[in-house]
Amino acid sequence: MNRPIRIGNQTAVSSADPLEPFRFALEHGFDAFEWFADKKTNADHFTQGWEEADFDPALRAHIRETGRSRDIRFSMHAPWQANPLHPEGIAHLLQSIDFARDIGADLVNLHLYMDAGAQAYAEAIQPVLKRAAAAQVRISIENTPHTSPDDFNQTFACLRPAVRQGLIGMCFDLGHANLCSATHNDYLRYLDTLSAEVPLIHLHVHENYGDADRHLPLFTGPSRDNDVGIRCFLERLARRQYQGLMILEQWPRPPQLLVDARTRLRDLLGGI
Repeated sequence: MNRPIRIGNQTAVSSADPLEPFRFALEHGFDAFEWFADKKTNADHFTQGWEEADFDPALRAHIRETGRSRDIRFSMHAPWQANPLHPEGIAHLLQSIDFARDIGADLVNLHLYMDAGAQAYAEAIQPVLKRAAAAQVRISIENTPHTSPDDFNQTFACLRPAVRQGLIGMCFDLGHANLCSATHNDYLRYLDTLSAEVPLIHLHVHENYGDADRHLPLFTGPSRDNDVGIRCFLERLARRQYQGLMILEQWPRPPQLLVDARTRLRDLLGGI
């Protein structure tokens, strides 16, 4: 079924079982889901989260078939260590692309790193784009609190051939845009400052008060009492004719907050 915007949730290192958020998505009829390879071991040697090697071929095939039968679109979030400026980062990204291919995801998300500038990042990501093209997977580049709209404008100016081929676009992270020093507490200005040559192909939505990357579920932070910012955000998506996933990037307690956010988003989208 073709839906312009699908709303889904994401795996979380905070969940007791790596598959718990996915089972929640199935139970509550979410039509999108993001797999985030985020595995951590604490000082007591207790491990949380998951990584690609934890999912054998049988489990990957089961996830793919479940997504197909339940009409769920998958995306894949590469691990935090996946910085293409470093050789080990490239290795992580290639693993994420292979995992995405195996489960039927059509997009792999990673962060923008401006340590060496836009041109260096665009050059470093070329092996990733090559593997992604072969796997028929798109790449989305996400803004962090440290990357500005101008960083994206410069980077995508260097990536025009890949953009024209439909291989790459931006993941707009609403909460991170709200923390960016260039657009502090004004994620709409961040979005408005992006060049028309930066294609928006993926969304992470969460909120904060401009103080820290809290990853609050929508309508539990500033938008709880005044949702005009979210309304304006959705109107801008409509003007851009955005068609893709909107990922609720948290695992709250209670997780029912995810269902509540989806319901309210659908109501607002229906009024645009």
